[in-house]
Amino acid sequence: MDSKKIILVGMPGSGKSTLGKSLALKLNWPFYDLDDLIEAAAGKAIAEIFSTEGEGYFRKLESTVLEGILNKEEAFVLATGGGAPCYNDNMELINNKGVSVYLDVPLNSILQRLTHTEVSIRPLFSSLDTPQIILKLKNMHAQRSVFYEMAKIKLRGEDSSPELLISEWLPLLKTKP
Repeated sequence: MDSKKIILVGMPGSGKSTLGKSLALKLNWPFYDLDDLIEAAAGKAIAEIFSTEGEGYFRKLESTVLEGILNKEEAFVLATGGGAPCYNDNMELINNKGVSVYLDVPLNSILQRLTHTEVSIRPLFSSLDTPQIILKLKNMHAQRSVFYEMAKIKLRGEDSSPELLISEWLPLLKTKP
């Protein structure tokens, strides 16, 4: 496990990219967004991958791109997509290659963050109305939380900050040889 790779996991809209960018800036490390890396590898948007190739193809590509970035020899902060830890033994890979951090944000906060604009860029929510989004979020959380809970660090609530995460992460650095 490389304690200089921080991998953020959690539900869509939990703030992984926002916190990841701030954290990377504080640490002076590169920040990567797994969805951006997937889009670059595929040469098309995630919504287009879902619609033309299907979710199965997307999940295979996601695992391949995740493994590629985790095998890099540099320190970095990575924000995963919400489903990334839940497929193809990805959470095990994440935990073997770095420090995983679960952003456990209340579902009502996530719903508020998933504005109509943001919903349109998220293929799993794009065709749903608010009651359907609420139901989908609850079902996703029930299915995915078992994977998220495997994370080495769990930040609960809405007030996750780079400072809080760094304070949780530093003891992990000190215990490594």
